[in-house]
Order: sequence, then C-alpha cells, then structure tokens
Amino acid sequence: MAETTPDVETDNCNDLLESLRRGRPAAGQDPAKRSQIIDGARRVFIDKGFEAASMNDITREAGVSKGTIYVYFANKEELFEALIEEERGTIFKNMYDMLDRADDLRQTLVKFGKVLSMKITSARVIQAQRTVIGASDRIPDMGARFYERGPKRGHDKVVEFLNAAIERGLLKIDDVDLAAYQFTELCLAGLFRQCIFAYRTKAPSDEEIDHIVRSGVGMFLKNYGTERLAEEESHQMIALEAKA
Repeated sequence: MAETTPDVETDNCNDLLESLRRGRPAAGQDPAKRSQIIDGARRVFIDKGFEAASMNDITREAGVSKGTIYVYFANKEELFEALIEEERGTIFKNMYDMLDRADDLRQTLVKFGKVLSMKITSARVIQAQRTVIGASDRIPDMGARFYERGPKRGHDKVVEFLNAAIERGLLKIDDVDLAAYQFTELCLAGLFRQCIFAYRTKAPSDEEIDHIVRSGVGMFLKNYGTERLAEEESHQMIALEAKA
C-alpha cells in the first residue's frame, strides 16, 4: 500500500506551534523581520522606482539574505503590495471615523475634506501613487487592486455618509455615487495634478487647503443642500450670536 502524503497545512501549523513553544517565530512569521524587509523595500522603491528595483537591491538595503526575503514575499510585486498596504494603514488610519460623527454637516465635510486633501497631497502618498501608476502599465491587476483597496473603499465611505445625510433630509441628491466623486474632486481642486506631475514641489499649505476645501464644500451644499439644512444652519447661527 502506497505511503500517504502528509497534509501540508497540518505540517505548517505544527511547525508554527513548535516554534512558538521554543520562543521564536516560525519562518515567515517574525513581524520585526518582515518590517525590516519592507523598510528596505521602501527606500529602494523611492530611490529607483518599481521597474528598476530588484529583489537583490532590496535584500542588500534591508540587510537580509535572498533566502530570507523569499520566505516572506514570493516576488517583487507581492512585496510592493505589502508596502502599499502598510503605508495606507499608517497614513489613512481612522481618517473615515470622523464621518460617523456628523452633527454639523457642513463642519464635518470641511474637517474631512481638509484631512483628505492634506493626506492625498502629502509627499509619501504622491510618491506611492506615482510608483503604482508606473507599475500598472505592466501589471494592471496590481493597479486595480490598489484602487479597490484604497480609493474605492474611501469613496464607498463617502457614499455611505451622503446617504445618511439624505435620510436626515439635509441633502437631495439623485446620483450619490457621482456626488461623492464630485465632493472629493472639489476638495482637491487644482492640487492633486500639480503634485502628481511635480509642477508643485512642496505640499500645499494648511491655509491653501482650508480655502479650497471651504469653497468646495460651499459649492457642494449650495447644489445639494435642502431647505432643512438651511434652517438648521440658520438656527445654529442664531444660537452662536446669542452666546456672543
């Protein structure tokens, strides 16, 4: 009778448990080593771009062996996607939480728009987007995943927020999906393309972002705001004047 082939997943699980019992991470499970590789990859991708960077470059920069790097990442594409996910998690963490607290619609849109604009035009995000754009021509699936996991998720959060405002009677919008895109474009008016094409060499100032976002929110609410919103804002103004 032929010998039964061991179950690979069971063996991997046993190896992991054995490593944990010995007090050391199993191969490919050490978060410090993974972070070391990603940090090295970040420096290489920034310096050389995705196309020119090689796994040899990254192993040298990260200070690890080629055998080690392939335990954690199968190829350059997988490593780059892991880097982008880490960057996104760090930069955009909790950003959309402010949309869950929307007592004042206008101020919530202004606050969110300013944070969004500041982050999207930051040097780190601009550099990451340039690298993704450069790689997407050769690996279109990677570009699609980048969009789905980042911009698309954020867009869906804005759609959800606008729908909640419609239910409250504060907005009247026929095409909410389009309106969500319009809102983000208004908050980045004249900024994103200037940054992505390096026409602008420095990130916009807080004052400039504040001016653009407040103007954009004003246009947005002038088009989609309801009489109920106008009444609520009028009452808020009267209350503020009474306290002054």
